[in-house]
Amino acid sequence: MTTAATPSIRVLIADDQMMVRQGFTVLLNAEPGIEVVGQAVDGHDAIAKTAELAPDVVLMDIRMPGLGGIEATRRITEPSDATVKVLVLTTFDLDEYVYEALRAGASGFLLKDASADELAQAVRVVAAGDALLAPGITKRLIAEFSRMSGAPRAPLKDRVAGLTERETEVLSLVAQGLSNAEIAQRLVVAEQTVKTHVGRILVKLELRDRTQATVFAYETGLVRPTGY
Repeated sequence: MTTAATPSIRVLIADDQMMVRQGFTVLLNAEPGIEVVGQAVDGHDAIAKTAELAPDVVLMDIRMPGLGGIEATRRITEPSDATVKVLVLTTFDLDEYVYEALRAGASGFLLKDASADELAQAVRVVAAGDALLAPGITKRLIAEFSRMSGAPRAPLKDRVAGLTERETEVLSLVAQGLSNAEIAQRLVVAEQTVKTHVGRILVKLELRDRTQATVFAYETGLVRPTGY
């Protein structure tokens, strides 16, 4: 009896530069378990191709003519039944628009000069429902939240009340950029226990992934930036 092969991760590449689209297509199609199913030249095209091709992951350039990547990301991820993940492409890791892209629903971001291995790993991480936010990136996002965010948003704060004390503690650690293994070590519990808590947090707060949980934690004031 043979087992069915694991389906490939379907990827859509949205960028107004043909060289970028073609380069990423070649790199990703050479990776096992990843298939580029289409390309889009701007935000409107990305929305249409996502509906048509049903990719698992969209590589989305932030800056495109016409409808940009931020608004396209928002429209793609906004439906409650949306399962597609958006991985934002940017030229600079301090891009001012990354913050807004994450708020719009992106699951992480990647520099355009990333290596083939980094690109493939990023696609796999995001497709699996994890956040592509390294601790260093999280630190810069915290600084941005500190600069841009005002008072905690009351409707969001009300949703925190539905979490248990332990879930609230786990959420705050997730927002600080800790992995499940690091959280387990900090709380002296099994890693599977942390994974269960994170899953329940996402369900209760109606969030897609750890990236959105991080955004939520800072916007509600559950976690406060320090050192800025």
